[in-house]
Amino acid sequence: MSEGHTGEVGGRSFERVAGELRERMASGRYPLNSFLPPQRELADEFGVSRDTVQRVLKELKSEGWIESRQGASCRVVTPQHHSPASSRRSDRMATLGSLMSAAFEHREVTLDVYTLTSESLEVHIRLQAERIRSGEIAPERIALRVLLPSESLELPYPRALYAADAPHLRDRFRTITQRSTESLSHVLRDLEAAKLVPTVEFHIRHAPLTPTFKLYVINGVEVLHGLYQVVERELVLDSGEQVRALDVLGLGATLTRHVEDDEDSAGSVFVDTMRKWYESVWDLLHETR
Repeated sequence: MSEGHTGEVGGRSFERVAGELRERMASGRYPLNSFLPPQRELADEFGVSRDTVQRVLKELKSEGWIESRQGASCRVVTPQHHSPASSRRSDRMATLGSLMSAAFEHREVTLDVYTLTSESLEVHIRLQAERIRSGEIAPERIALRVLLPSESLELPYPRALYAADAPHLRDRFRTITQRSTESLSHVLRDLEAAKLVPTVEFHIRHAPLTPTFKLYVINGVEVLHGLYQVVERELVLDSGEQVRALDVLGLGATLTRHVEDDEDSAGSVFVDTMRKWYESVWDLLHETR
């Protein structure tokens, strides 16, 4: 079957290529200020049309990962990062990727995540799964909980600027969320089935809240917290059509790191507060199915 530009096949190809390029940028394979391969090379490597590659690059540009100029290759400009709660140089240089890598080097890994779609989370979990498969790390337990907004909730973003585009945008949002969560489940369960990780716990709950920030509670002792910034941008549908919308840049959100240290420190208070907030929403506000 040839690759289509609309429908399920074209959509899967688009997400596959976009996901792989995000992963390569997040992992440092395509580091900051480096250039992506030419479109023709990417099309040949992934076995897709140049039209699909062009749509992927438009999406990555709108998300803030790359910049492009007429006649030039696309340059990596903004991999996801965080701003430090302290002024130590090592903190300033840390990224979500490096913090996730450090977390997965522990014998037990616990992650509590509150997010809009889990798209960026899926990118980083896949990176850690590759490290496990290669034998670089060997956690004995992974426990991941993800809080997402209720599927029936009318969200303020992403929101089409023109009413006729609204149904297509809602479908796009649901598809991204479904693909990301299904991929997370497959990646983690595959690690358990292959006996690479003895114990895997993965749970998703939905709460009637609009995420105005994203939150990672990592191994119970550090928190990454970042506000979603609302922007107006072009979103690319599976069909290739571009829709003008209000959206948030989850993949490029600035995250602030807070670490539990001294009992009365600002970092410890913040970590404890966010742990309690997460538990309260997880236990008391989640939807029953």
